[in-house]
Amino acid sequence: MAVAFYFIERLLLFYLFYLYPVFGVNLLMDAFASPCRGLRRRAPRLGAGPSLKVGILGAGQLGRMLALAGARLGLRAQFFSPSESGACAGLGHRVVGAWNDRRLLGPFLFDSDVVTLENESLDLATVVELLPEHARLWPSKRTVDWISDKLVQKRHVLSAGFPVGAFRACRTVEQALQAAKDLSFPVVLKGRGDGDAGYGTTWAHDDSQLRAAYGRLAQRGTVLLEAAVPFVRELSVVVVRRADGVDDVYPVAHTRRTDVRCDVVEIPAPCTSAVAVRAQTLAREVAAAFGCVGVVAVEMFELASGELLVNELSSRPHNTGHFTIDACVTSQFENHLRAILGWSLGETSLLRPAGVTVNVFGTREGRADKRGAEEALHVSGAVVHMYGHESVRPGKRMGHVTVVGDDLDDVRWRAREAAGRIRP
Repeated sequence: MAVAFYFIERLLLFYLFYLYPVFGVNLLMDAFASPCRGLRRRAPRLGAGPSLKVGILGAGQLGRMLALAGARLGLRAQFFSPSESGACAGLGHRVVGAWNDRRLLGPFLFDSDVVTLENESLDLATVVELLPEHARLWPSKRTVDWISDKLVQKRHVLSAGFPVGAFRACRTVEQALQAAKDLSFPVVLKGRGDGDAGYGTTWAHDDSQLRAAYGRLAQRGTVLLEAAVPFVRELSVVVVRRADGVDDVYPVAHTRRTDVRCDVVEIPAPCTSAVAVRAQTLAREVAAAFGCVGVVAVEMFELASGELLVNELSSRPHNTGHFTIDACVTSQFENHLRAILGWSLGETSLLRPAGVTVNVFGTREGRADKRGAEEALHVSGAVVHMYGHESVRPGKRMGHVTVVGDDLDDVRWRAREAAGRIRP
């Protein structure tokens, strides 16, 4: 009997101190339906400083910049993604698996102190089911459910009492044609799923363009059709908010688009101080109405009258907030981490009076490289951010350039000049 107990003890020690820590083999998780049920005994460690591990759902450029910001704070990052990505190579442990792969997702979540995401298009059902008691998911599934579906998002904004442009939910192409007739061409068509990168949004100027776009964008049986808004400029306001409601807001940015995609962000926006204050107030109220925790970017239209209409929002670090890395005291990425950990928020003010960020897009298909990045560095004050993507395609975001200074016109020219030299 003593010999039997001896061998059992050795087997347990071998499992606890070798198989599980080194290879991630968890016999308990494989044996039961829920990969985390038997392991929910770890206490929260949100005040443990350097030992904290942030689980990031996604492994693209936003995950990359979150990890880089976290490293400055002594945080460790790990990534879960359905596919390999070069953007986060070398920045933390990476797990490749489907969002509903319980065997891989369970240990990943258990090994995280807090979990966040880099886009709202993923299915969080399994994540929420397996999330251990010691960890928190921010933004919450409720917030993501409200935001990830563009139609649900628009209706929630409207029901919360915030102003939006005219829109219709169209279940058939015939309904879309009638809505376009009612609202007048041109109109904007949006798929209900993820369209932040511009892939899910298109303009239609006549019936033929609308018919062509409808079939491509039809998701969940419905396409969101919006009237063209006669705006003076498009604005974006980045808010950072903790779970207890404490928040702060960044300076209002002016966003410029080419083919429905944001390619330039300028700060401060050339609106009046009164409009800027109202935009910041509106953004904070919208963030609260959606229960956002972390960073949320609220995009809006400024009309000639000074009225503001909410366009759409994203409940995580956003492309229109990349200027904060080099232009502000605390970047949106660092503040996102501070917020989801419940830490004090960093200062959001500008370091210099003006700043411009220009996005760098792919223009070809193939393997990515950094051609022109060194040339861009010859432009005075240019800060180049390349995202580490291994492949390139037309329209894919490959990096960005930010320049800060005292004169907006000068800064704009230098940022465009530097970005134009990069050919990824």
